[in-house]
Amino acid sequence: MLPEIVTPVGEVERQISVSFDLLAARRPNVISEIDEIPEGTVSNDGMSREIVQLLNQTIGIFCLTKVRNSLLMWSHYADQYGGAVLEFDASHEFFASQIEVDYRTTRPRRDLSSYLTGSPIPVAELCTKSDQWAYEQEVRIVRQLAACKEVGRDDRGFPVFVQQIPIAAIKGVILGERTPVEVQREIFGRVYESHVALSLAAVDHAGFSFREERIKFAVPISEMGPMVSPRTAHIFCELKSELGEMARWMIENHPSSRLVNRRV
Repeated sequence: MLPEIVTPVGEVERQISVSFDLLAARRPNVISEIDEIPEGTVSNDGMSREIVQLLNQTIGIFCLTKVRNSLLMWSHYADQYGGAVLEFDASHEFFASQIEVDYRTTRPRRDLSSYLTGSPIPVAELCTKSDQWAYEQEVRIVRQLAACKEVGRDDRGFPVFVQQIPIAAIKGVILGERTPVEVQREIFGRVYESHVALSLAAVDHAGFSFREERIKFAVPISEMGPMVSPRTAHIFCELKSELGEMARWMIENHPSSRLVNRRV
């Protein structure tokens, strides 16, 4: 979100007013982008940061990815395989106006005049990152902070804002290789009677990827029971029911139980 802004040499410091359009798509031909810094102008780092500060005060960004099995993404954003991945329905109205991040080798460069036309700047045109991050395949949803709720601050001191996501927009949850069993049970309990599918991922023995073991299909448990395997049996082994008995037997007697539950 940090563009390179070019201003005339000796430009007098002044207050500018810039507005942004959260929903507009990138314009096909943005003539305000420039390849080289023209003679008599200079990159204005202060102006660039002013624009970012203005955005930080007014909008929030929900960052998503198109890939569910990236080792780097699982490591960086899912607690080193100890978290979970949520799969959303991209066609749901909550995810309207998606912005695909534009990955480039160089930072976009613009003349300050392009921000002073009086027309709102599409936020989509600022969603650019170094191509070193291209593996993320990031998609962004932008919201006005006024439409969100502040719930605290992160470890770096930045405010965290949230919005409720409709349950109908959630298709599934994929638990990680290292997700603690008690967390697996808690999440299963939350999606028990929903249309949210649930799976457990494991680092695959073939190649650098994951395999997923289905725990629950996208229907309530009352309509279709859970899938129990040596890998998923720990979720159910404390239940005082036939399902619990089956899970306990599988953990104790299935020939592959000991092997598949050696976490990496």
